[in-house]
Amino acid sequence: MDVIILFFAALAGGLLSLAGGLLLLHKRIKRETIMLLAMPFGAGALLGAAFFDVLPEAMHEAGDNHAILQWALVGFVFFFLMERTVRWFHRHHEHAEENSHKSLIVLGDTIHNAIDGVAIGAAFLIDVPLGVATTVAVAAHEIPQEIGDFGLLLSKGMPARKVLLVNLASSLATVVTAFAAYFLGGSIELVVPYLLAIVAGCFIYIAASDIIPDIHEQPQRKADIQSGLLVVGIAVVPLTGLLVESLTGVGH
Repeated sequence: MDVIILFFAALAGGLLSLAGGLLLLHKRIKRETIMLLAMPFGAGALLGAAFFDVLPEAMHEAGDNHAILQWALVGFVFFFLMERTVRWFHRHHEHAEENSHKSLIVLGDTIHNAIDGVAIGAAFLIDVPLGVATTVAVAAHEIPQEIGDFGLLLSKGMPARKVLLVNLASSLATVVTAFAAYFLGGSIELVVPYLLAIVAGCFIYIAASDIIPDIHEQPQRKADIQSGLLVVGIAVVPLTGLLVESLTGVGH
């Protein structure tokens, strides 16, 4: 019975996180509006997730802040080198830069979803109520970030249907790793903090190398609006976490 509950909880956690992103697929929302609003919000959500959630959780689990920061740097450099490799393979393609960043966004989101699954599976190892509460927390936390991911991919020119399918497939990583963590048990705990650190490095790289520089290239009025949305995106992550903690009593 616990395994059945785990399956539906992990599946719900992954799919509910798509709810916010689906709002961006509404036909009445213009692509220009998405480009103006979603990109800086997405950058803020990535930075907020990295500094308010992922890195602190990694430090708490590892008990070694110095090592976690080193692994975050490894993640940052790794995704930089991976992007350079992707660009090299696409050097004759007109949209090489766009393709490389789309790949990074999808990969980073998949890794993040996978680690969410680890958290859910580990919580179910303790008891079902904690597992369910953790699933609720994960889903609520992921909604603003999925809005950002949807917006970023749409603004990079990916068709709406493909964005939905890619994010749906990415969300299923939550189910796979939830089961892996549940059945592997305590042996997975030693790896999780360092995976979290690498994911944080990925998020910081995407926001700092692509999205924030784009804001500087906009006209003053648009840049001001986007700067405000960047701050809003950063703030949404910890505020969502506080709301979930107050409603469920589950915190880091």
